[in-house]
Amino acid sequence: MGWEDEKALEGRTGDPEDPLNTIREQCEQTEKCVKALERLDQCTERVTSRSQTTEECTEELFDFLHARDHCVAHKLFSKLK
Repeated sequence: MGWEDEKALEGRTGDPEDPLNTIREQCEQTEKCVKALERLDQCTERVTSRSQTTEECTEELFDFLHARDHCVAHKLFSKLK
């Protein structure tokens, strides 16, 4: 760690915030992610309302994670050193 890095960290306490968590939260608010999350929530409600079902919400979960990670990928690498 160089002098400039130490100087930048002087006023901080604790661990620095992970930019991944912040970017994920921002991406979850985009239209595409909101729609995918709504479909996942609808599927979850449908599955939990039934006593016997073979349906799982795997596809809906993967769709949501894919949409979020696609958004994150474009923003995260500009934050990394």
